[in-house]
Amino acid sequence: MKKRLFAALLLFFAWVSTALADEGMWLLPYIQKLNIADMKAKGLKLEAEDIYSANGSSLKDAIVIFGGGCTGEVVSDQGLVFTNHHCGYGAIQQHSTVEHDYLKDGFWAASFAEELPTPGLQVTFIRHIEDVTDRVLAKVNDGMSAEKRAETIKKNIDKITSKLKLGAFETAQVQEMLGGNQYILFVKQVFTDIRMVGAPPSSIGKFGGDTDNWMWPRHTGDFSIFRIYADKDNNPAAYSPDNVPYKPAKWLPVSIGGVKEGDYVMIMGFPGTTQRYMTSYEIDKKLEVTNPIRIKCRGVRQDVLKADMMADPKVKIQYASKYAGSSNYWKNAIGESRGLRRLDVKGSKKAIEKSFSEWIAADPAREALYGDALPAIERSVARTLDAEAKGMYLSETLYNIELINMAYRMAGYDLADKLAEGEDTEAIIASFKTLVPKLHKDINMPTDKKVAKAMIELYMADVDKADWPSALSLIDTEANGDLDAALDYLYENSIFSSEEKLMSFLDNPDAETLENDYGYIAAESLLEAMRKVSADRSMGADYKTGHRLFIRGLMEQNPDKVYYPDANFTIRMTYGNVLPYKAADAVNYDFRTTIKGIMEKEDPNNAYEFTVPEKLKELYKTADYGRYGEDGTLYVGFISNNDITGGNSGSPVINGKGELVGLAFDGNWEAMSGNIAFEPELQRCISVDVRYVLFVIDKYAGCTRIIDELDIVK
Repeated sequence: MKKRLFAALLLFFAWVSTALADEGMWLLPYIQKLNIADMKAKGLKLEAEDIYSANGSSLKDAIVIFGGGCTGEVVSDQGLVFTNHHCGYGAIQQHSTVEHDYLKDGFWAASFAEELPTPGLQVTFIRHIEDVTDRVLAKVNDGMSAEKRAETIKKNIDKITSKLKLGAFETAQVQEMLGGNQYILFVKQVFTDIRMVGAPPSSIGKFGGDTDNWMWPRHTGDFSIFRIYADKDNNPAAYSPDNVPYKPAKWLPVSIGGVKEGDYVMIMGFPGTTQRYMTSYEIDKKLEVTNPIRIKCRGVRQDVLKADMMADPKVKIQYASKYAGSSNYWKNAIGESRGLRRLDVKGSKKAIEKSFSEWIAADPAREALYGDALPAIERSVARTLDAEAKGMYLSETLYNIELINMAYRMAGYDLADKLAEGEDTEAIIASFKTLVPKLHKDINMPTDKKVAKAMIELYMADVDKADWPSALSLIDTEANGDLDAALDYLYENSIFSSEEKLMSFLDNPDAETLENDYGYIAAESLLEAMRKVSADRSMGADYKTGHRLFIRGLMEQNPDKVYYPDANFTIRMTYGNVLPYKAADAVNYDFRTTIKGIMEKEDPNNAYEFTVPEKLKELYKTADYGRYGEDGTLYVGFISNNDITGGNSGSPVINGKGELVGLAFDGNWEAMSGNIAFEPELQRCISVDVRYVLFVIDKYAGCTRIIDELDIVK
């Protein structure tokens, strides 16, 4: 049986001729075997070794994980990093105050000394990649129980990682691929002294707001600029004023040559999650449970936040990043459900499942190995539906009440019990003393109280009373069913309602205070409820086995077809072409947008999303585009058929010569189901043209020091 698995994998790695240039998130070590011939036919001028080299520097070494969920690229020999504005948004907000509102006004460091240290922000390089499948699956066989298989794999992974000689700030991770049929080792190096260098105002970096999010045509200057600092020996180091700009092994030249329709482009980055092997049963779960609950709950919360943000500049700053993060995947869920239904993705999946089942039935050996793969998935989905709904409601409503969320963090440590039993809590208390000021900085309690009311009302209306966390009964018993009165008491008396109260408690912590605090009582109740549904919500070993065998069986059934691994926030390469698309009958979209479109979208009645800075208007009126213009205009964005997803935000769009031509930042509305099924005719990656980025830095902001630092080519 094991030989059959490796035969399937060998066929996968040998496959070249029928690869699609648009679809696929490719592992870098296999570009030479899988992709290079097709890439060159499409316009690549480089060799595979230039993109990924196991022993020397390559384009891979200019690509970083930015923060915890985006991609960035090194663009100078002094550690300068480009990423998206929405990726840097949290850092920009962190540095913003009402007096210095960098979200509203932008920020441009005029010197190294003015670059702003950003505690908590980090970038990560991938230093080594290695296929360790044979070592991870050593002594693993098909006769093993799921538990024994998992135990053996863990032991093998621990053995592999324990033998590695890691340097300072290096970590190793063995990542499962193809449902557990493949394993790849990644060695990472983390830099923690990251400083903010530049960011346009939100009227450029977030132009279009929620209305344009996931939409094309797009006119957003979605970029921000940071710098990596290192010690005098060029090694990662904690922040110090003595640190110096990092000297990278590789950085990207920046092209002002632009792109034309049909041009070859590739993207390297860290796509977060795809589910290309999702079954029809799981699609039903998304359509009927997960997405509807997320859409409803986030929509209600966002309405409350937005009203208060529009009324108070301070609240707007406090909640800017939170609102943006919430609304992004709220709209994504709406689009995904729409796409799944419109494109009948479930029907396509059922056809695959039918073919797979027929192939299995034709051979008793296949039946013995793969016969329970799909039924196991179906059973797991059916078993978890109710718990999934309960868990989604808890996490999307009560968990998002920030007073309760703070208390929830303490309850997770069982702090009240530990204090009561006299256990050592010094480390826990110290960590909260550091955390609390950071949390309260971005909380407005009157706003949170409004959110709490809206979330609790929604939860009570939609969830059976028998499933409520026990603390909700206190509204009946302690407040005679009066939610307003209960919330008044909570926000007036809980130690979590203000930074001063909470810090005072942390200076003299005691169990009694927590045990009698309604915020902590609510948090313990929520924690209990979350733990209760967690096990039932988990798909478990049955699903994992079914999923692994389903993918393995598909690879065996169709040996001439590629089965690339789902995205899992590991470094990937995708390639394709700059292309327009037809969105619907008589709706044909061009492949790029211009600055004229920014002016056309200006809307005084929606200044939050469609304000155009006066300086930008002046530059447009005089057509003062400098060397960044083309044929008398300035291009802002373009689209390509590269296969990307969340996590690719900030990824470099690279031309056939290895030069930066854009920054990927979004997908298009018509193909929101693309994480589950790629739609080659519809799916497009939206990128900001790097010439617009340079124009904003140079002509709009006048920050020529950044321009001078770049290797600009044409």
